[in-house]
Amino acid sequence: MSHMTARQGMKLFEEGELVHLIDRKERTYYLQLKYDARFQHSGEFLAHNDLIGQPDGTTVTLTGGTRLLALRPTLSEYILMMPRGAQILYPKDIALILLWADIYPGATVLEAGIGSGALTLALVRAVGETGQVISYEVREDFLRRAEKNIETFLGKLPPNLMTRLLDIYEGFEERQLDRILLDLPEPWRIVEMAGDALRPGGIMLSFLPTILQSSQLTEALYRDSRFTRIETFETLLRPWHIEGRSVRPDHRMVAHSGFITVARRVLPAPPS
Repeated sequence: MSHMTARQGMKLFEEGELVHLIDRKERTYYLQLKYDARFQHSGEFLAHNDLIGQPDGTTVTLTGGTRLLALRPTLSEYILMMPRGAQILYPKDIALILLWADIYPGATVLEAGIGSGALTLALVRAVGETGQVISYEVREDFLRRAEKNIETFLGKLPPNLMTRLLDIYEGFEERQLDRILLDLPEPWRIVEMAGDALRPGGIMLSFLPTILQSSQLTEALYRDSRFTRIETFETLLRPWHIEGRSVRPDHRMVAHSGFITVARRVLPAPPS
């Protein structure tokens, strides 16, 4: 394959894109590419124009000779650094939510609340162009911040996302939903409505910070005969440092962040 053909197959940096610049000590610097702008670091400079049109994973040299690796941030990396209106869900929890809620291409998913948009970003990618995400949020400042975060990462608000500035506790019109995901302080108030809105076989999942909230939600789910397969769990992420003979757990880890409760919507069994 010729050099030109290989380059044509690469995804090149474009104006407006997010880029992480990483130094030899693994320190990361964030910028959004803009024509004729420049990145400044310790008295050295890099013209954004020198990055635009270059392939992802390229190494750039600042005016003083410092070399930095340029990479597009992954969704996980972006979530941890994006501006926050509300507390975000951590990537470790989002990863499990996508699997335990069984989010698939073409699914119709209702989410409440949108927070800073971390889970929403993962959902719109997971459901794909044929699916739809409907996100409820009661606070306008949170909703606008989330929309901005989504637009910054994707370049625009995706057509498969619909946002609603409404209090979901007061009800919602959507029916035959495949999934309902809740990041709310009192999700037990939604259980009956979720049972009405989910299709048979659908899944309701809730993220809560305390086990007492999870217990109250679980009791409400058990009282509704339309829900079964109810389980609650948490996840801990423990990174390891491996360099030569130095093999040890990292000094810091993302331990408890919240509890995930999941339940399956079914048709009530006929009387025996």
